[in-house]
Amino acid sequence: MIKLAKRQLAPIDFPILFLSLALLAFGLIMVLSAGAVRGFNATQNTYFYVSQQMKWMLIGFCFAFVAIKVPYAFWRRFAGFGLLLSIGLLIAVIFTDKGIATQGSARWIKIAGITIQPSEITKLALVLFYAHVLDRFPVKKGKDWLSPLGILIPVTILILALVYKQPDLGTAMVLALTSAVMLLQTELPTIWFAAAIPSLGIPLFYFIHGYQWQRIMVWLDPWKYAGDIGYQITNAEIAFGSGGLFGVGLGRSLQKYGFLPENHTDMIFAMVGEELGLVGTFFLLFLFTTLYARAYHVVRGCPDRFGRLLGFGLTSTLAIQTAINLAVVTGVLPVTGITLPLISYGGSSLVITLTELGLLLNLSRYRNNAPTYTEMKLLKSSVNLN
Repeated sequence: MIKLAKRQLAPIDFPILFLSLALLAFGLIMVLSAGAVRGFNATQNTYFYVSQQMKWMLIGFCFAFVAIKVPYAFWRRFAGFGLLLSIGLLIAVIFTDKGIATQGSARWIKIAGITIQPSEITKLALVLFYAHVLDRFPVKKGKDWLSPLGILIPVTILILALVYKQPDLGTAMVLALTSAVMLLQTELPTIWFAAAIPSLGIPLFYFIHGYQWQRIMVWLDPWKYAGDIGYQITNAEIAFGSGGLFGVGLGRSLQKYGFLPENHTDMIFAMVGEELGLVGTFFLLFLFTTLYARAYHVVRGCPDRFGRLLGFGLTSTLAIQTAINLAVVTGVLPVTGITLPLISYGGSSLVITLTELGLLLNLSRYRNNAPTYTEMKLLKSSVNLN
């Protein structure tokens, strides 16, 4: 038996890579189809939105490459700086004239000629900060929770308040749920989480804006408001109904001709249902489910607690955002403006998502249950000899 060499870095996890690329390709095709009419009407260029998405994809690939190559432990030293930067950008969006408002929400800011969405950066920064603090102050017994919660709770409340103020309820939900699931990885009593839901959730009703109450009313009975504030969700339902089992055919949507608002961004899943039918939506759900299940499996093999927390948080952020978007488009939740990772059009979202996937691939190189390059070469040689 050949004695294996000392273990070095393992290869990246190819199932995560291939599933991510498959979803990205799926998204580019759907952005091309969904945004063709809107792009032509706005710029006389049918390929405007997909070409823009491909530019952001290339930028995202650069960030993902760096995230794969640089050891994940290196980014830990920027946990505090990243969080402060994201908070500063959120404040600038709301309280300065640098913020760019669209459809009543100030969520973007232009820096050096580039428009970015700070809340997307906050998703990554918050996970990194949580992983650092929870690893630095492990909760095992007694009053161990005082230090981490004394740091994390005020920071989380501040960030949620700033994001909610934009207003961006969808992203606030993603951040809140991500924080909760990361805290569940500690030894905090489960009863605390059960008590936190009513104690924190009920007071939020006081801060719900008028248009958010309207969205709740639409959610309860969308067809009652089909000609007005329920126009978007009812047209999404029409898109799903029109698609049937196999869809009307790729590129043959009728909803994209000015009927379904935001069909290339937040509501792109409805376009999948219309053009590719139930089969297409199930295939997309299969890709997402397999990707996240594989990512959760891989991060369990990280050799240190920080890596496991970081990987768990990154995967949970993407999974929660995916679940909320799908729930909104299908009418399970009230309408909120949140994109579908890797599928919806959006530069900031795509770049941050690819960076997060790059970090997951980085974590996969250090997992204990992965073969090293040396082992793979030896295995390949033995197969060739046989």
